[in-house]
Parts: sequence; C-alpha cells; structure tokens
Amino acid sequence: MPVRTAKSLVTVLGIPQKPIISGYKSSLREKESTTLNCQSSGSKPAAKLSWRKGDQELHGEPTRVQEDPNGKTFTVSSSVTFQVTREDDGASIVCSVNHESLQGADRSTSQRIEVLYTPTAMIRPEPPHPREGEKLSLHCEGRGNPVPQQYLWEKEGSVPPLKITQESALIFPFLNKSDSGTYGCTATSNMGSYKAYYTLNVNDPSPVPSSSNMFAIIGGIVAFIVFLLLILLILLGHYLIRHKGTYLTHEAKGSDDAPDADTAIINAEGGQSGGDDKKEYFI
Repeated sequence: MPVRTAKSLVTVLGIPQKPIISGYKSSLREKESTTLNCQSSGSKPAAKLSWRKGDQELHGEPTRVQEDPNGKTFTVSSSVTFQVTREDDGASIVCSVNHESLQGADRSTSQRIEVLYTPTAMIRPEPPHPREGEKLSLHCEGRGNPVPQQYLWEKEGSVPPLKITQESALIFPFLNKSDSGTYGCTATSNMGSYKAYYTLNVNDPSPVPSSSNMFAIIGGIVAFIVFLLLILLILLGHYLIRHKGTYLTHEAKGSDDAPDADTAIINAEGGQSGGDDKKEYFI
C-alpha cells in the first residue's frame, strides 16, 4: 500500500493563496456606504472567506466559487457592504481564508479605511477657576477629520468678533470683572463647522494676608501660651504652699525634746491625744 507523504497531501488539498482586497479607492464620508471585495485562488477543496472589522464580525455575501484554469483548484470570492461612521476612521477591515490545509494558521489581508466627518469642539479654561488680575487662556479644542483649520471667537453682546485665527486659544493677559460673559468658539474645517460656548465668571482676587495681620496672629498665639503658663505656675505654687504648711505644723508640735523631725511629728500627735486625756480627767 503506497504511503502518502506530507508533500503529496499538500498537493492534493491545494493551499489557498493570501486573499486580495479591492474596492477601496479614497477616503469615505461619514454615513457613506462602501463595498469591498475579497478574492483567493488555489484552494482545493474550495476555501471559505470571512470578514471582520476589528473584533466585530461583518456579514458579507456567501462565498462564490470558480474553477481555476488548471482544472484542479478553485478561486473563491466574497463582498461586504457597510455604512461608515466617525468611529470607523482608522479602522481595519480584514478578509480571512478558512481552509483545512492551513491547520488553524491565519491567512488574511486587512484594508485600513479613512472616514471624513464634521468637527466638534469644547472650550477648556486654564486655570480652571480664573480670578481677577490673573492671566487666562481659553483653549478651543477642535476634533475632526480633517482637524479644524480656523477658529472664530465671539462674545455675546459684542460686535465685531474678537478674533479669527488658526490658533485655538483666546488669551486674557490680565483679567478684570468686565471680561465676564459668555464666549463662543466656532471651529471650521472643509467638512463643516461646530460652535462651542463657555461662560466666564471672574472671581475676586485671592486674599493675601498683610504683614500686620500676620504679626497680630502670631502675637495672639504667644499671649495665649503665656497665659496658660501663668495659670500652671499659680496652681503649682498653691499646691507647694499647702504641703509645706502641713509639714511645719506637725514639726512644731513636740519638737522641743524630739531628736528628729519624724519623732517630733509622732510626739506632736501623741501630745495632742495626751492633752485631750488630761482635759477630760480634770473635768
């Protein structure tokens, strides 16, 4: 019985070629529909094609099969049609070949697409909480494809416009209360325009303590500490005086014939009790 080698097995199966994607010509506009085609030849039996956009599966037309001129292999093709959004800008559309000869290996081709869409914008203040006397920059952050090329600044109730420039920032070197109001920024590209608004409320300048106020605060703290120390000294002196008087009183009684202070205190206590006895005796 003949042994089938790996080489003969590959020849029998017919490995499909890497797929080719066609149909993409130029940038697409938002909400525009497009159709891409995918083709792979050389497979036996006929391979199958699948589509995806990033991790999302796209449902294309069923795979079409056509016999190659050699009469041994097949060419397969498929198409997919979808509508693009601004989130599809920069996305990759992938066509993959599925065939048993690949043994799980990936054979695919990708097509990156570009989507043109109208701009958006938002105004960001720097610093976020402006105060009178400070410098303020209002940044009009425009996004889009293409990115905005022109910025028009206006203030409600003010004519003419404040600024028309390719730079996105409106700068106030020195804020004052009269700068308060609602500002508009119109970001424009060749795909359209978008207007953003920002209401500016100029806060009072930051309070800065004077040197005299600082000295007053420090003096108050020092006076409070001195007051606490005086109270502690008075209490300590009162305590010491009371204990010293008690010692002297006990030492005076019976100290005439006592050899030391302890004996004098004992004699004093004994003498007091003896005196009481004598008083009761004579009564």
